[in-house]
Amino acid sequence: MEIQCFNDLLEAVKKQPEKRLVTVNGVDENTLEALNEAVEMGLVSAILTGDRSKIEETCSELNIDSGNYEIIHTGSEREAAEKAVELIHDGYADMIMKGMVSTDKFMKVLLKKEFGLVPAKGVLSHVALMESPNYHKMLIFSDAGVIPYPDLQQKILMTGYLIKTAQSLGIEKPKVAVVAPTEQIIISIQSCMDGATIAKMSEHGQIEGGLVDGPMALDVAINRDSATIKGFTSPVAGDADCLLFPNIDAANVFYKTNSKLCKAQMAGIIAGAKVPAIVSSRGDSEKTKLNSIAVASLIS
Repeated sequence: MEIQCFNDLLEAVKKQPEKRLVTVNGVDENTLEALNEAVEMGLVSAILTGDRSKIEETCSELNIDSGNYEIIHTGSEREAAEKAVELIHDGYADMIMKGMVSTDKFMKVLLKKEFGLVPAKGVLSHVALMESPNYHKMLIFSDAGVIPYPDLQQKILMTGYLIKTAQSLGIEKPKVAVVAPTEQIIISIQSCMDGATIAKMSEHGQIEGGLVDGPMALDVAINRDSATIKGFTSPVAGDADCLLFPNIDAANVFYKTNSKLCKAQMAGIIAGAKVPAIVSSRGDSEKTKLNSIAVASLIS
């Protein structure tokens, strides 16, 4: 069944076997509020690493029963991160979430070779899901938070992550638009050249599972009228399931514009590791964090 909205997603996760989520240094209110809601809804069971007394104090302030969680005491942010990743490595947890720890420290531990969470020459990438009142279905896009200026090889891997995420939502053959300023293949614009290359690779079967086209301007990718007016014919045009942005500048602005001005619901995960990772922005709402937990649980 194709998942059409976040409510569908939450219901789908409730029906599957419960997954275990470990939260790194889960001592802060924002993290614990979202996590508690996920636990109460039956989306996950949870493990918290961090200072036990701080976790219990924050739970008490929020009227959360700390007995609902397995708490593993650690003495520092780094130790909390390493313990959480160790639990993933040992198969004790199915996904990992960043709490009160800097993204740099979190990612550094995630990438440690001794834990084997990221394959050799692997690439970690942020994948966002959006439910917008202004689009006719859920939209998946990358990369709004991890890779600033991906090269062609990284974009190829990122396209695969987008396709796999869409397939986990029940989309059998996801339509992927490789976004650039124009549909024209302009040699001096790298995003146009990358879009043409990735589309041709998909056509030749080198990228499997989806229908990929590019380069494609954003209006053409998500608006049928724009595609018609411009005379651009493609099964992806106006009906994209996934958007691959050329850089973090474009993707991050798209994410924040839609979430803050257009009232879109959002979720985000880090793909490319052995298990999905949840690295929410400090500006993300509790609802966004809950949605992100649900996405991670669905695909883990």
